[in-house]
Amino acid sequence: MGIEIKDIRKKFGEKEILKGISFTFETGEVSMIIGASGSGKSVTLKTIVGLLPPDSGSVLFEDVDFYKADYATQREIRKKIGMLFQGSALFDSMTVEQNIMFPLDMFTNQTFKEKLRRVDEVLERVNMKGVNSKFPSELSGGMKKRVGIARAIALTPKYLFVDEPNSGLDPLTSSLVDKLIQEITVEYNMTTIVVSHDMNSVMNIGDNILFVYEGRKDWEGSKKEILHPNNPRLEEFIFVSDLIRRDL
Repeated sequence: MGIEIKDIRKKFGEKEILKGISFTFETGEVSMIIGASGSGKSVTLKTIVGLLPPDSGSVLFEDVDFYKADYATQREIRKKIGMLFQGSALFDSMTVEQNIMFPLDMFTNQTFKEKLRRVDEVLERVNMKGVNSKFPSELSGGMKKRVGIARAIALTPKYLFVDEPNSGLDPLTSSLVDKLIQEITVEYNMTTIVVSHDMNSVMNIGDNILFVYEGRKDWEGSKKEILHPNNPRLEEFIFVSDLIRRDL
């Protein structure tokens, strides 16, 4: 078991955003959280990763309750987490090398030479060898995503969290980013959680799928099962997503 959430609930003021979601995210697989804008999928991800404590419920990393753990235990779990934010969230004032080295500076006592070796390794893994000295402004959207992935795996994480990886990318680049996420999930045997509204991504790499509707788990299953979900709200979401993709 990788990560398990149990009955997580979250309010902002009087508005209840998460209404008791439970799900298991398996190790070595890509789990997708899907749903319309405002459904609660991004809040779910932020709650799991430790950015938004739930009002109630549990977030378990390998059976360790993150929000009940002491600071030292939480820090150890955080060291095992890689994140790829929407828009890649690279530091504009830093070079590619400095961006990727940032988590190594924060969480390791490695020498500069050791960190540089790791930077070169992960850049080569995402097919971006030799761009160390470039700044984010010199990179295309797809290249930024790949650098973001390189930074996310710099610490060899056990858990990878990805928020809308294909936002703003053309279909071919999206497919390449999906393939890379799937490959590194298997290589590192990670528990990977992807928030997406892209049904192409869901069908390409979604081993397990959680459909969130108005703050609740409305459906769960595999990419094969989603073809015949027996859920009118999910069917509508898939239909609208397909219409938007065709329109683009």
